[in-house]
Amino acid sequence: MKKIVSFLAILTLLVSCKDVVVQKPERLIEKDVMLDVMYDLAVLEAIKYQNPASLDTFKINSRDYIYKKYKIDSLQFAKSNVYYASDYDDYKLMFEQISKRLDANKKSVDSLVNLEKKKKKLLLQKNKKPAPIVGDTTKLK
Repeated sequence: MKKIVSFLAILTLLVSCKDVVVQKPERLIEKDVMLDVMYDLAVLEAIKYQNPASLDTFKINSRDYIYKKYKIDSLQFAKSNVYYASDYDDYKLMFEQISKRLDANKKSVDSLVNLEKKKKKLLLQKNKKPAPIVGDTTKLK
């Protein structure tokens, strides 16, 4: 009986004490900034896989670019990412916000691409010259 009571007491103690999985880092990147960083990384990674030569041509390393843009370092980013990822539900919401932002920007980019295609088509039609008439075949001799 003592063993059962001891076991239940220890189990109750362990369940009631909720340890923080990851401590808040000293230089935590603010959540809004972290969302911007993750969004920019997603865009740069998409560019990297869609057109790898574009980043190579300008010698852009996406991680280094992000670190300079937001004035952060890799350790600060890694610790902040682990901290935010430790709360699954909140991290999932962050990714949903990024996804919505990507979808919204995709729609605007798609509309700009379609507009550009229409302009090119109109320009080609405008610059198209009628074929010269070689001889008049309708005249009677």
